[in-house]
Amino acid sequence: MTLTHTQAVALMVANAAMWSMAGVVTRQLDAAHGFEITFWRSVFTVLSLLVLLPLLQGRQVFAQMFRAGRLLWLSGLCWSVMFTAFMMALTLTTVANVLITLSIGPLLTALVARWTLKHPIALRTWGAIALAGAGIAWMFADQLGGEGWLGSVVALAVPVAAATHWTIVQHASQRGLQIDLVPAVLVGALLSALYTFPLAWPLSASPHDLQLLAMLGLVQLAIPCVLAVMCARVLQAPEVSLLALLEVIFGIALAWWGADEVPKPQVLQGGLLVLMALAANEWLGWKQRQRNQEVNHS
Repeated sequence: MTLTHTQAVALMVANAAMWSMAGVVTRQLDAAHGFEITFWRSVFTVLSLLVLLPLLQGRQVFAQMFRAGRLLWLSGLCWSVMFTAFMMALTLTTVANVLITLSIGPLLTALVARWTLKHPIALRTWGAIALAGAGIAWMFADQLGGEGWLGSVVALAVPVAAATHWTIVQHASQRGLQIDLVPAVLVGALLSALYTFPLAWPLSASPHDLQLLAMLGLVQLAIPCVLAVMCARVLQAPEVSLLALLEVIFGIALAWWGADEVPKPQVLQGGLLVLMALAANEWLGWKQRQRNQEVNHS
């Protein structure tokens, strides 16, 4: 299916809304807690992708996965860390703390790519890294000695794993290799389910919990991940990054409205610095590329 630019933008906004559901839905669970939440969401994601992948890529997709080599499994390992750390962090701290911590992923990716692949970092990105770092430090300072610091530390594993993942993808691309990201999501969900099952036992989720976690597996993870890959074929990387930031806004608003989880002023202030840094960096980068294209065409 080929998307127009407008359709891709609309789908990315819808993706951000679906991704943002995790926090508020987690707060509605009755009996499931800790690793069990991660286990069931990963299980339902696997089941969802086992249906979606053949519909999108044909039945041969599973045979291709086993021939894909270690890069697919390395990508899947990174996804599994992201899935597990994200849900665990949500059980340990507020939705706002988790989402704002996750939002530093693009800047951390730039740093990891600079260190491992020698990619240059523009001056505007260094400024964004400094500003986002100040925002995160301001937000974390409020948690020192409190109860939310452990969740924020666990949440940091998500952007670290994401930065590692995208560096693997870029390194593979430089070598002329391609990683099919949607099957890698399936591998990640499968690995997450396998190594959280022993920690989740004995299972205590109620039927109500299972319904909500099944919705997360399908609507909050499987469907938007598939759609995001499709959108990335049409949109430029800065557009995808900017639209994905809507998850932070949507997620905090949903938790505030649906779970009475009011973020602290210091968290909102630090989060605003992070979002401003990310948005300014992506927008300035986009404008610079447009100017370069105009010069090349003239």
